[in-house]
Amino acid sequence: MRHTEICIVGGGPAGLTAALRAAALGAAVLLIDRNDYLGGQLIKQTHRFFGSKQQRASERGINIARELAYAVQEEEKITVLTEATALGYYKDGVVLVEQNEKIIKIKPKKLIVATGGAEKTLLFPNNDLPGVYGAGAVQTLVNVYGVKPGKRVLMVGAGNIGVIVSYQLLQAGVEVAGIVEAAPRIGAYWVHASKVVRAGVPIYTSHTIKRAWGESEVEGATIVQLDENWQPIEGTEKDFDVDVICLSVGLSPLTELLWQAGCKMEFVPELGGRVPVRNENLETSVPGIYVAGDVSGIEEASAAMMEGALAGLNAARALGYNAPDLLQRKAEILKELEGLRSGPVGEKIRTGLAKVTC
Repeated sequence: MRHTEICIVGGGPAGLTAALRAAALGAAVLLIDRNDYLGGQLIKQTHRFFGSKQQRASERGINIARELAYAVQEEEKITVLTEATALGYYKDGVVLVEQNEKIIKIKPKKLIVATGGAEKTLLFPNNDLPGVYGAGAVQTLVNVYGVKPGKRVLMVGAGNIGVIVSYQLLQAGVEVAGIVEAAPRIGAYWVHASKVVRAGVPIYTSHTIKRAWGESEVEGATIVQLDENWQPIEGTEKDFDVDVICLSVGLSPLTELLWQAGCKMEFVPELGGRVPVRNENLETSVPGIYVAGDVSGIEEASAAMMEGALAGLNAARALGYNAPDLLQRKAEILKELEGLRSGPVGEKIRTGLAKVTC
């Protein structure tokens, strides 16, 4: 049995920031991640962030990941376990972890769950053909391993991830035949979408993929236009000769540990699915369990880092650690989060959070 003051599950932007903020107040932190690296989705993000300085504007995700991982590994108060998978949470407060084919029991005083999200998929004929990828898998191939997934890609989904990955594919020398979006408008910020539009990539709004075709692998795809009731319009089909279909149709929070812990959960479409009810300190209905990042609702990496900072500060404070300017630090983070979620773009997130914040 290993005892620690704070255990953090997940070494992505939320988990890393939570660890640093908690350790800065003096708390002992044990950070676990199933990968052999730290940084989570940030290591795939080669584009520049935008927003304010506090939101890491003009910095690339890969550089932010490197900076945070280095800071965590240099902090004496933080112990890191990589290639370690959290298997379960038990009623006595024990987190069971597997690492190198060994089982480790961890008993923390406080637990921060920052497990992120998983890609959603889409049902259509032949969606199991080799050559149908999730956008995260394509990012891993291109940005982490330098491998092209194919020669010509059809992107399904015009949110930020779909549009950004499309541009990254163009940069890697892969042709993007088009971007398909079921909604009447794209969900991506125009600062991203304008890049692919200028590159000549067509965006088909109010369209969806009808089927993939091919024998042993993807050889093409058919899309179809949707009416105002989201139903296919016969006779509007378009065929594309592509060898890759990339699905960017959203993420679902990875909440298994929270279900096991008995946290109160609510279905909130605006946040990506079932998410935990939490208070203003990001503490769930189970005392001592905090959440941060996509596990609490799908947002941008900037928001995940800010939530991680809040969760880390709040968990450490609950253990008795304090600082003269702690309240000021929290107020500054909350102000940045409010700014990030402001305006029409953040309306969906604000609506979702109102349903689960008590």
